[in-house]
Amino acid sequence: GFTGSGHVPESVLSVEERERDISHIDLAECPPGPGNGVTLVVSPSRLQPPLSVVLATVLYCAEFVTAAVLCRMYRKSDDAIWMSLTITFMLLPAVLIQLTLIFVHRDLGRDRPLVLFLHLLLLGPFIRCFEALLVYFKAGKKEEPYVTISRKIRLKKGKGTPMEWEIGQSERILATHRNAFKRTAVIQAFLGSTPQLTLQLYATIQEKYMLPTRLILMSITLISIIYGALVCSVLAIQIRYDDYKVRLRPAAYLCMILWRGLEIATRVAALVLFSTALKYWVILVGMANLLFFFFLPWAKFWARKGSLAQDVEKNFSKLGTKVVVSMFTLLYACINMFCWSAVQLDLTHWELIERKQHWGRLAMYYCGRFVENLLLIMLWYFYKSDFYEYVCTPLLAVQLLICYSLAVLFMLLFYQFCHPCRSLFKYNVHDCLHCVCCHKRLPNPQNSDLNRQLDERETAILEDTMDAA
Repeated sequence: GFTGSGHVPESVLSVEERERDISHIDLAECPPGPGNGVTLVVSPSRLQPPLSVVLATVLYCAEFVTAAVLCRMYRKSDDAIWMSLTITFMLLPAVLIQLTLIFVHRDLGRDRPLVLFLHLLLLGPFIRCFEALLVYFKAGKKEEPYVTISRKIRLKKGKGTPMEWEIGQSERILATHRNAFKRTAVIQAFLGSTPQLTLQLYATIQEKYMLPTRLILMSITLISIIYGALVCSVLAIQIRYDDYKVRLRPAAYLCMILWRGLEIATRVAALVLFSTALKYWVILVGMANLLFFFFLPWAKFWARKGSLAQDVEKNFSKLGTKVVVSMFTLLYACINMFCWSAVQLDLTHWELIERKQHWGRLAMYYCGRFVENLLLIMLWYFYKSDFYEYVCTPLLAVQLLICYSLAVLFMLLFYQFCHPCRSLFKYNVHDCLHCVCCHKRLPNPQNSDLNRQLDERETAILEDTMDAA
């Protein structure tokens, strides 16, 4: 998930190594493992390049450089407010990214002064990307000193086939780098890019002209936000179905890109339009959203009278654990302000993530967000300034609502047809919509024959995995 220490346990490693494609192997031609019926795959494919690391680094550098150039332009034009806010949203995620990379790779406990110095210069992603590429290009030139065996279930047409394959030391190191940069992509997206995009769009409307540099920065931040949201969705699937080898097809990525892009763009546009009409009220709306999603996991935690997980980081004190959990909860709240986080927090678990799929919470979130966006757009429509006198405001309002509805539609299509583990759902989107349209209640999972059969099938697959292990 997003948390954990710098070492790579088998569960986290298997999440990262699912990017390796081994589905081309004919299972009938592979001999089963000795006496356990598990298909043994030894070095099935070449080590995959760390593209996610390179992409996260490129987005980080492009956004940082473009924001710096824009700050220089603001300084020349004496726009102190725009400049200070742009610097804030540029430096805050950059500092958190350096801390995250240091934390994951445990650099404070090792003698690496050059690396730490580069982190102080906010150049940590550079050296980490260089290290990952160095590991990738050196892989295969010498024999691995040791390997580990990863066991997962491969899903095909609703049937699970237990498999195992070797993972070398180079793959483990690359898994650590990918894990770290996935965290940084989420931090960059929702603690830096999202407020930066909102600020620059608001500045464009207020100043009534578009700077080329500002347009470039807005484009980069939008790409960064969509990528961070994709990482959240993929991590949620991998955490929820940790026992299975997850492979997302191009159609699934396309659905998620359209879903996340439309959802985030509509949300940002609604907030910016509302802020141009009611400048100070948007602060109340933003703080209400942030505080609600921040204290929601803590309210559940206090209601259950639980205790904080002690395995978040063994070297942390109680105060350090509380600080880390609070920062994680803040990131969770920032994500939910603009889009569905795809995960729910469980502060009593060492992963801090709840593995269950809650369709009710998903429906409540999107219904509530649709109503909120509708109210923000309506208030903007009635209190809008003269700047929009040459714009067809009713058409713009309808377009925003249609875009958000399309985002929900692509989300439903993803869960119904493109989700890699949809065969394991107790009930899918079609079942929920059918029950709503027919005014029927979903069957009780404890009493339904259908759900009991699905539970037995999933239990059988898990038992096969335990036997293989």
